[in-house]
Amino acid sequence: MYISIKIKRVYEKYDVNDGFRILIDRLWPRGLSKEEAKIDLWMKEIAPSDNLRKWFAHDPKKWEEFMKKYEGGLRKNEILNKLIKIIQEKRM
Repeated sequence: MYISIKIKRVYEKYDVNDGFRILIDRLWPRGLSKEEAKIDLWMKEIAPSDNLRKWFAHDPKKWEEFMKKYEGGLRKNEILNKLIKIIQEKRM
């Protein structure tokens, strides 16, 4: 089964075509109420680890390595299976 996932910053304006919205971040976004965010599910357990985020420090030069490390961590995280199941259920 093919699953389409669209990535969007939580600060971008909500659109009725966004579909099921999942926030993947360890911290709630600053200055944004839950009503404004219109998030259906918050999965902080699947977000990059604190150590990885601190190492990355929003340095564009580290982006490729950050993605490799994050993806490697996801493959070991059982919560990823929960996320996939949730997405599949929402598509049916």
